[in-house]
Amino acid sequence: MGTTSQRFGWYLAVLQLFFTLCWTIYVIYLPKLAATAGLAPKAVILVLMLDQAIFTVCDFFTGIATDKVTRVLGRLGVWVTAATALSCAAFLIMPLIAGLGTSMLLAVIVVWTVTSSALRAPPLMLLGKYARKPSIPYLSALALLGTGIAGAMGPYLTIALRDIDPRIPFALASIVLMLVTLGMITAERRLAAAPRPASPPVRSFGTMTTPAIVFALGMITLALGYQMHFAIDSAPLFLRFTNAASLQWLMPVFWIGFNISMFPAGIITNRLGGYTVMGGAALVGALAILAAHLAQGLGQMVVAQFAAGAAWGAILMSAFTVAFAIGENGGEGRMSGLLFSALALATLTRMATVATGFNADPTLKAVLQWVPTICWAAAGSALLYLATAGVKRWVAR
Repeated sequence: MGTTSQRFGWYLAVLQLFFTLCWTIYVIYLPKLAATAGLAPKAVILVLMLDQAIFTVCDFFTGIATDKVTRVLGRLGVWVTAATALSCAAFLIMPLIAGLGTSMLLAVIVVWTVTSSALRAPPLMLLGKYARKPSIPYLSALALLGTGIAGAMGPYLTIALRDIDPRIPFALASIVLMLVTLGMITAERRLAAAPRPASPPVRSFGTMTTPAIVFALGMITLALGYQMHFAIDSAPLFLRFTNAASLQWLMPVFWIGFNISMFPAGIITNRLGGYTVMGGAALVGALAILAAHLAQGLGQMVVAQFAAGAAWGAILMSAFTVAFAIGENGGEGRMSGLLFSALALATLTRMATVATGFNADPTLKAVLQWVPTICWAAAGSALLYLATAGVKRWVAR
């Protein structure tokens, strides 16, 4: 594995860390900003749903655009940096213009969300385009490490930033993210210049292929299971054995498992393939979620949550490996964009569940608690079937 690729993997980890932290800060302060702009508290969830709807659409089309940019212009870094500059500017002024009214705040939020897509699929697409195949699982794990660390920091930030003027964290996050993104131009140039095996001719991805659709459906199902378990069920499951003050220490257990599992899972992915790891990890995760619901004490709950996080880390890391394999030689951006769109759609579905009150209805709540287990068990079984029944070659062609 080349040193250049390793450095780029670490660079992506830092980039994703600060990008995810910006999103975390946004979610923490959005209720205050909305109140300042005159929005009702109930409208906050609708704004967040709008963000995810925009991500669902923009991530995919941004992925398509990155394929075209790298094919025609040969370099993506300048384009990403320009989009990020606009994104950071919108993020920076968000708390400054909130007092000007709802329309102004929503307009800036939309600009920030649309331009933020430049830091989701495009940077990771470069791994699939330039990195050697055996190194992709490891480099994907490195890139996702930033996301996992930011996820673990979320509960602490919620408490630490509670009484701080929003202009301070918004300004700091914007400046740091912009400075990190400036390195994209140099990082891409070095990655592209590094020696690598000759690639077959670029293929045309004018339409969605069957393997891409199968992958997208599987990823949406898995991501929905993750969203329903972690965002809706995890806190209530912990609260059976502890109090709300302890959640800031317990919720990161999921992300600790996430970060630890990705690297050993990457070794297995190189040996057995991405679909096998996705399917196997999903089945392990389904058992972990079931164990969390059946836990008889806090210790059992912590172990189950750690295992669920480890499963999600293995799923997401191997999903990038599969996406790059399907989009190899010309469609890496499209497939990474499709993956991020699937994640956003699952998040949107979870938010809609909360917005409609379905998760609070006693009858529906009893049904919804089994959704994560069913999603991961069903998707895991299907993916393992694809991997073990000889269909794997058809999926990866």
